Amino acid sequence: MDQEIVDYTIIIPVYFNEGSITRTFEEVHSKVITPNNRPCEVIFIDDGSKDNSLDEIFRLKDKYPQLIRAIKLTRNFGQVPAMMAGYSIARGKCIINISADLQDPPELINQMINHYFNDNYQIVVGTRLARNESWYRIISSKLFYWMIQKMSFRNMPPGGFDLALISNNVKNIILKNREANPFWQGQILWTGYKVKFVPYTRRERAIGKSRWTFPKLLKYLIDSMMSYSYFPLRVMSVIGILLALSGFVYAIVVLVSRLTGGLLSTGWAPLMIVVLILSGIQMLMLGVVGEYLWRALDQVRDRPQFIIDKVYD
Repeated sequence: MDQEIVDYTIIIPVYFNEGSITRTFEEVHSKVITPNNRPCEVIFIDDGSKDNSLDEIFRLKDKYPQLIRAIKLTRNFGQVPAMMAGYSIARGKCIINISADLQDPPELINQMINHYFNDNYQIVVGTRLARNESWYRIISSKLFYWMIQKMSFRNMPPGGFDLALISNNVKNIILKNREANPFWQGQILWTGYKVKFVPYTRRERAIGKSRWTFPKLLKYLIDSMMSYSYFPLRVMSVIGILLALSGFVYAIVVLVSRLTGGLLSTGWAPLMIVVLILSGIQMLMLGVVGEYLWRALDQVRDRPQFIIDKVYD
């Protein structure tokens, strides 16, 4: 049974999603699994939830034992590592991930499956044209993905993506990379396969609250820059050149002023301003170098992205 190939696998990471898991599965079952009539599987990954999410998964598995598989991780590793855990046991010819918060419409999966089997797309991405969320979420998301477009991936959709279909071949490439701090969207686009974009409007969250905090968003942004761009290092080089030129120009100004008898600003305050500005820039540059070094160390350690406590087949 474990080795049996199915047409598609739906992966649903779960973290504090009690109350929405059953509703998500019922929509997936009625709008995707039943109409398609293809052999498939649904994998739930409990990412260290402290509520009753796992019990809710078990109740569904008791009802659909041949359809649902479940993974329990030892602790919370994050959404992307949880998806990687699902990838590691997925048996589908293609794999689709969808969140358990009902914000992404399950019926979109039908189009994605059609583009894979009929149009031979290895990657199909659901792109968010609009979001029924708070202004903070909308602005921060647009800013985040705008920076990704400028620094790393020109083909990154303006609204990013969370709902995606990848072929088994793409899945194996991603798993082979074994990145310590993975940028999942970047890993998919990096493979170079032609991408089919399917637009949709993201729904308002029906139950619970998002666990995607600002610190997590910031770390994900840094991961994306450090993994696929040399932009921060080049900015450091440009700043160094500009500061050196500024010093050279200032030296000429001082010399000319001295020869012509002009007066320059002297005293403690101007000196402290220059020292503080230069010190701040140096510390910022050291921080950027430190980020790269830390990620290199993390990669060399080769620690697993996730630890599976148990697989429920």
